[in-house]
Amino acid sequence: MKRCFGDGQGKEFYAEYHDNEWGVPVHDDRHLFEMLILEGAQAGLSWETILKRREGYRAVFHNFDPAKVATMTDEKLEQLRSDQRIIRNKLKIYAARTNARVFLEIQKEFGSFDQHLWSFVDGQPIINRWKSMKEVPVTTPISDAISKDLKKRGMSFVGSTIIYAYMQAVGLVNDHLTSCTFK
Repeated sequence: MKRCFGDGQGKEFYAEYHDNEWGVPVHDDRHLFEMLILEGAQAGLSWETILKRREGYRAVFHNFDPAKVATMTDEKLEQLRSDQRIIRNKLKIYAARTNARVFLEIQKEFGSFDQHLWSFVDGQPIINRWKSMKEVPVTTPISDAISKDLKKRGMSFVGSTIIYAYMQAVGLVNDHLTSCTFK
């Protein structure tokens, strides 16, 4: 078995993510919201750091129900700044609520967040055939377009690099290496 990443000792959770989530198309709005918030939380940190806290994020952000996150009070968000189960960055914590509110507006406008997001790739995942991780881009014109759209609507922590990682996480793009046995 050969993976693009996640083969390290004691990192079974990372291998699990690689094998079962990374590059797999997601069409469930709740899961799309979860990954959007987690990718934003990852900014400036490693994905491994976020995966280790994933259950904490699920607990404090109502299992990523965007309607519930959208109604979280300032007081509740301030309490999260001392919760060690998540990254305690104030801007990232408050962005979860802001992004939930925008997410709900997008659902209203397009029928689902899924419909809107997948329209950027004409409903089909982009399958790349990279030989090494050095070839994998950090942004693309599509991640630029999604980022610009989400920022224009009021979201934060949705820069093009974060959005490209998000695209990988939810399967808009499949960047498994040609040598990977889990594509």
